[in-house]
Amino acid sequence: MKVLLVKTSSLGDLIHSFPALTDAAAALPGLRCHWLVEEAFQQVPAWHPVVERVWPIALRRWRRAPWRAWRSGEVRALRRALAEQKYDLVIDAQGLLKSAWPARWAEAPVAGYDRHSIREPLVASFYHHRYAVSRQLHAIERIRRLIAQALGYPLPQGDPDYGLVKSEGERQPSLLFLHGTTWPSKLWPESYWIELARLAGAAGYQVAWPWHGEAEHARAQRLRQASGVGELLSPLDLDELKTRLERAAGVVGVDSGLAHVAAAVGTPAVTLYGPTHTGLTGAIGPCQQNLESTLTCAPCLERICPRPGQGVVEPGCFESLSPEQVWRCLQQQMERCS
Repeated sequence: MKVLLVKTSSLGDLIHSFPALTDAAAALPGLRCHWLVEEAFQQVPAWHPVVERVWPIALRRWRRAPWRAWRSGEVRALRRALAEQKYDLVIDAQGLLKSAWPARWAEAPVAGYDRHSIREPLVASFYHHRYAVSRQLHAIERIRRLIAQALGYPLPQGDPDYGLVKSEGERQPSLLFLHGTTWPSKLWPESYWIELARLAGAAGYQVAWPWHGEAEHARAQRLRQASGVGELLSPLDLDELKTRLERAAGVVGVDSGLAHVAAAVGTPAVTLYGPTHTGLTGAIGPCQQNLESTLTCAPCLERICPRPGQGVVEPGCFESLSPEQVWRCLQQQMERCS
């Protein structure tokens, strides 16, 4: 059976899809899987061994200059290439207009969530086969159930298996601190990162500060300089970041795609949650520990803190997650998974 999975972004969402592919490969020997993904993330689907081919799509770039994209022939070329593949089924695991639209280009039956299970209910009308999956389940469980129903096998029980192809190499005595994320409300206070780095340095660990983009670069420089601890990493692509995460002794991160990668590769990791809900999108892995804010305002699911200036630090919901608590938790994870 030849299947096209449509899950275009973002990094964490792509990682959430991996356990479903592991389930499908075990249930359906000989399954051939292709994946349509946003071009910025095209390295990621190849991490799973069942993915035979990755099709990059430039939706973000096309939206910025739609006329140029059409005149260049990129859109027509991708539509023609997908149609030529003769897929048995297309599964839209994104459930948005931006994914349902190109899912139809393959000219094959399209499966997806039904209108009660999807963020944009009208999108369900694009699908030939629609399946009910509760929106109160974790994202990983939702995709596992969707793909199991679409491909007709019983939902496997047990913990998710990401099935990642891991790079060779041993763990290094270094920690990765994942300070970057998309929402301002998810950012752990810089004063806390500085204190955490000092605790790690005093315990004899090296600290690596990764970054992506100008804002994260500037923050990493501030944290490195203020703490006097660690190494400012050079720009790395996603394959290189995955390797660094696999080989790290431990990881601390905020709610971000890289935190989900750390969980998936089995590195001892602690992820910090303030405005977002771990029950729906929290990192899951054999050596993963999530710490949630205990303040009554969390999780608020707001991109910008709705109560700025209410506490000692901002965002205020992280006041309950101190550097000392995070360091103790990371030490426990590293000891447990050593």
